[in-house]
Amino acid sequence: MPSISSKGHAMPDSPIRKLAPFAVAAKAAGRKVLHLNIGQPDIQTPAVALDAVRNMDRTVIEYSPSDGFASYREGLSGYYSSVGVDVNPDQIIVTTGGSEALIFAFQACLEPGDEVIIPEPFYANYLGFAASAGVKVVPVTSWIEDGFALPPVEEIAAKVTARTKAILICNPGNPTGYVYTDAELEAIRSLVLDNDLYLFADEVYREFCYGDIPPRSVLSLDGLEDHVVLMDSVSKRYSMCGARVGALVTRNAEVHQACMRFAMARLSPPTLGQIAGEAALKTPRSYFDEVKSAYVGRRDALVDGLRAIPGVTVPTPGGAFYAVAKLPIDSSDAFCEWILSNFEHKGETVMMAPASGFYATPGAGSDEVRIAYVLEEDAIRRAVQVIAAALEVYPGRA
Repeated sequence: MPSISSKGHAMPDSPIRKLAPFAVAAKAAGRKVLHLNIGQPDIQTPAVALDAVRNMDRTVIEYSPSDGFASYREGLSGYYSSVGVDVNPDQIIVTTGGSEALIFAFQACLEPGDEVIIPEPFYANYLGFAASAGVKVVPVTSWIEDGFALPPVEEIAAKVTARTKAILICNPGNPTGYVYTDAELEAIRSLVLDNDLYLFADEVYREFCYGDIPPRSVLSLDGLEDHVVLMDSVSKRYSMCGARVGALVTRNAEVHQACMRFAMARLSPPTLGQIAGEAALKTPRSYFDEVKSAYVGRRDALVDGLRAIPGVTVPTPGGAFYAVAKLPIDSSDAFCEWILSNFEHKGETVMMAPASGFYATPGAGSDEVRIAYVLEEDAIRRAVQVIAAALEVYPGRA
């Protein structure tokens, strides 16, 4: 029998989706599953985007240029200008989701065996993207007791070796909802310049920041013109996860050219997704004001409810729509499986993501879960009630 490749063995399971069979079984048994495991908002997609697809006059759904339709890239350039980032359309490559943008960046900028430093916990699929590129993830741990703030820059600098080629950050953060301060971004900037590194930045949650000051894009940091590769997406901004349209943005001409070669190899990003994405750029500001208000209510319902449960620790997220909670349990993997398979409260159970899958350090996050507050407030409150009741009887309670 032919063998599986080393990359095939190295690809990790997704903590977000690996428990799906248990959710299916719970539903088959008659339990309602409250899905807090995945960042799939129940927020409506802007009508302007849906109408653009409904009313398109194309008779053929053709390939687009490999870097995306010029009109869409021009629209994206205008969008970035509105958030304080000056890039031209030729510095943007439209991708098949933000995921492909990061895969292109890894493939174009890093050799197999190179290292990328990532503050953990981080978006779990970064591990899979790194494995597919043969890249080694070097974690630097942030702690729930510190609200998942960036560790001291000296601690990050100590991780730099001859094989270190990049730092990757997500701002606002998935899974923690942490928003980097200007001081933290300036510290990362100095580290990148001192060591001549790439800075990969995942900014897909830019619109969802709950403080008075929006998150600062790394593309606005001085002196990083040749260092930054930005990943973006319509998935969360416009609640269009299924459109599978993202963007890679860089002012580095060589990186752009290399990424374009990967883009040409996959032909083009989705045509229908680009039609929806371009139209979504016309979404009124009021849409985001309403969505942010909804998320703040959901966040507060979740955080306040969890903090009322004895033994639970949860920082207040400053952005995105996730929270990491520390529970009095032996294993987040075991608890998340058990609550789906063996527990219900008033006919309902909860699907969460074990936070262990968001760490590269073995054993880290074993008593933490990531919760996506993507359901209405009433559903969030019911989910908290389910978690509280489950913790009272869970056999592995610590």
